[in-house]
Amino acid sequence: MRAAILTREWPPAIYGGAGVHVQYLVPALRRHISVDVLAFGESFPDALGFTTPEFLANANPALATLGTNLAMVQKIATLSPDVVHSHTWYANFAGHTTAQLLDIPHIVTAHSLEPLRPWKAEQLGGGYRISSGIEKVAYESAAGIIAVSAGMKTDILVSYPNVDPDRVHVIHNGIDTDLYRPDPSFAALDRYSIDPAKPYVLFVGRVTRQKGLPHLLQAARKFDSGVNVVLCASSPDTPELATEVDGLINQLRSERGESSVTWIKEQVPLGELLQLFTHASVFACPSIYEPQGIVNLEAMACETAVVASNVGGIPEVVIDSETGLLVPYDQQEPQAFEHAFADAINRVVADPELARSFGAHGRARAVSSFGWDAIARQTIGVYQSVARE
Repeated sequence: MRAAILTREWPPAIYGGAGVHVQYLVPALRRHISVDVLAFGESFPDALGFTTPEFLANANPALATLGTNLAMVQKIATLSPDVVHSHTWYANFAGHTTAQLLDIPHIVTAHSLEPLRPWKAEQLGGGYRISSGIEKVAYESAAGIIAVSAGMKTDILVSYPNVDPDRVHVIHNGIDTDLYRPDPSFAALDRYSIDPAKPYVLFVGRVTRQKGLPHLLQAARKFDSGVNVVLCASSPDTPELATEVDGLINQLRSERGESSVTWIKEQVPLGELLQLFTHASVFACPSIYEPQGIVNLEAMACETAVVASNVGGIPEVVIDSETGLLVPYDQQEPQAFEHAFADAINRVVADPELARSFGAHGRARAVSSFGWDAIARQTIGVYQSVARE
């Protein structure tokens, strides 16, 4: 069997959970079948790169994406795959068009859903209607849809009621627990001037509404005295959101001290990130929308306790009171959420034995339930099922 994987992200240009998923899924798939990867970018040693056509260089990002997708389609036609598999709306148009052109099955992996991310209109303007339309057509016509959590499957069927539930398969995201594991070195803390003698709460994610960073910064105003915050937060969706986050951080520093917040604005190398996970008293995931949340798995694999919002697929990863604490999120009551989130953080930080227990159970769960080879085999099973239809 030969599969064509279509993705916006491919190493080294990885910035989100969908990219991490593809990065680790492909090598696992290649142990069993032939895989061609087509990705956004100039060139890659192990994938085919595609850039925006020159005449669309200054177009709305959604329109530029369509141009890149069409270039992908032209190339896929020469590869003769048995199945085409797209990840996120950025590649859905290429997958759908290829399926129509070559009469082969199109598989979509649902990492997020445009109807549940209305804040994307801040970033794309009218392009958000284009991205939403692309996703709708792709999902409703796909031969199969892979949902990264049971919660995501529910969201798909609510957002797109014309989709046949039997075509939606739940296959969780995974993690390489040989790579993601505790690292006791303090080199990263030294580099970023983080005081290891003081407990800190770690956040890792893009500056986007989805990740709930403003909620965390408001909650941090209620953290117990001496608890610091370390933010690995980059790539703001809009200048306005960047300004908002900057203002909240300045407010927090003015109230709790300049050294209370360490803001790392560039992408942290993996080796350093493992050290930041390992030494954190707790990892914070205040997302308001999260199909699964690979970053929670990353923290758990490093034996770090997690406090997360109880949304989407997160409860399928973080087991409340076993690997961390879950905090109910209600968009109508953001202040109540922030207060409860702060209480949960304070509880874990104040009880190192509880934190160690959460961390140990988290590592065990990551190892036992989220291995990539099992995920690859399940994915190939979906390929084979649609190819037989």
